[in-house]
Amino acid sequence: MASLSDQLLVVTILAYLAGMLCYAAEYAFGSRGLIARVANRDLVAVGASGPPTEDATENAAEDAVEEVAAERNSRLGARLGVAAVAATVLGILAHASTLVTRSIAAGRVPWGNLYEFLLVLCLVGAIAWLVVLRVWPVMRQLGLLVTALLVLLLGAAGMVYTDAGPLVPALNSAWLKIHVTTVATAGGGLMVGFVAAVLYLLREGYEDGKAGFPWALAAKAPGAEALERITFRIHAFAFPLLTVGIMCGAIWAESAWGRYWGWDPKEVWSFITWVIYAGYLHARATPSIRRRTATYLALAGWAALMFNQFGVNLFFTGLHSYSGT
Repeated sequence: MASLSDQLLVVTILAYLAGMLCYAAEYAFGSRGLIARVANRDLVAVGASGPPTEDATENAAEDAVEEVAAERNSRLGARLGVAAVAATVLGILAHASTLVTRSIAAGRVPWGNLYEFLLVLCLVGAIAWLVVLRVWPVMRQLGLLVTALLVLLLGAAGMVYTDAGPLVPALNSAWLKIHVTTVATAGGGLMVGFVAAVLYLLREGYEDGKAGFPWALAAKAPGAEALERITFRIHAFAFPLLTVGIMCGAIWAESAWGRYWGWDPKEVWSFITWVIYAGYLHARATPSIRRRTATYLALAGWAALMFNQFGVNLFFTGLHSYSGT
C-alpha cells in the first residue's frame, strides 16, 4: 500500500501538471488570449485584402472574418477549459487515493509528519479551488496559478518524504485529528487566497497601464476590484479556521507537555503567521489603508506559513521535531 501511495502521488502531480498546461493553453489560444487576438488581426488583414471596394463592403468582410475567428477560438478555449478542470478533478481523485492508501499502509490517519501534512494541505487547496470555480466561474483564470502551486508544493513534499509508519507516542492523540485537520483546512483555503491575491496585484498593475511580464499574465483575469473582494472573502473564511487550529494546538500542548505555550519555534512562527493574517484583515477593514497595501500583508502571511512548514522543520529543533521532515 505504501508503494501504491507513492505511485499515486506521481499520477497526482502529472494530472495537476496536465491541468496547468491546459489552463496555459486556454490562456494562450482561447478567444481572449494574446495569440488569438494576434491571429484574428492577421485573419482580418487577409480577409480585407484585394481590390478596393466600398467601405460598407470592407467593414462587412472584416466583421465576418472576425466573427468566424472569434467563434472558432471561443470553442477552442471552452474545450481547453473543460480539459483543464477535468485534469484537476482527476488529480484530486488520485490525490485523495494517495492519502487513503497511505493511511492503510501506516494504520493511522495520514497526517503525522511534514510530508503527509503537505499532501493534506494541497488536497484541501485543490478542493477549495473547485469550490471557488463553482461559485465564481469567471475565476477560471486562477486555475493556472493554483495548479502550478500544487505541482510545486507536491514536488517539495516529495523532497521531505517520510516512510509510512506508526505514530510516536506524543502524537497518538485525538487532538492530532482535530488540530492538524483544522490547520490543514485553513492552509488549503489560504493557498487559494494567496493565488487570488497575486492575481489581484497583477491585474491592478495591468489596469494601471503596466505592460509586459508579469502584469500581462492578468490580461484575461476579471477586474481588479472583483479579485480583491474574492481574496478578502477567502481569507475571511480561512482565518477563523487557522485561529481554531492554533487554539487546539495549545490545548493539545497542555495535555502532552503540561503547558499551553512554550516558545517552541513552531509555536512562535504559528503566532507570527496568525498576527500577519490578522493584520491583513484589520488593514482590509480600515478605509484609510489602500487595498494593495493590505494585500501585501496577505502575501507576507503565506510566506510566514510556508516558512513555518519548511524553514522551521528543516532548520530548527524543538518539541515538534518528532513529527519528521
